[in-house]
Amino acid sequence: MVIELNDKNYSDKVSSTNKAIFIDFYSPRCGPCQEVLPLLENLDNYFKDEVIIAKVDVTKNPKLSAKYEINSVPFCVSIGAKDKMVKEVEMGVAGINRYIKMIEKAQGKSFFSKLFGK
Repeated sequence: MVIELNDKNYSDKVSSTNKAIFIDFYSPRCGPCQEVLPLLENLDNYFKDEVIIAKVDVTKNPKLSAKYEINSVPFCVSIGAKDKMVKEVEMGVAGINRYIKMIEKAQGKSFFSKLFGK
């Protein structure tokens, strides 16, 4: 399930999980943002319960927008499962494969970890 993060629930949701997090910052009035939103459901289905897929409406959440220095949308970030640090960002619309790679990096599933099992 894609969750809606906001200024109030962000800290609790992020700190209470040991999963990687993918966040799409969007605006309801943004055309390109509407292209990304359906992909979130696809990502959620692909990763099942391994990852948290979330979205943030920048028009209603100024603190989160400021925290990530959002100047334009869509803006997607992947956050590491272990260290809660931003691993990758993508500005603008990207393909689903790009988002999958961002999430895998946040999970620690890089090319070398796939080869060596780390």
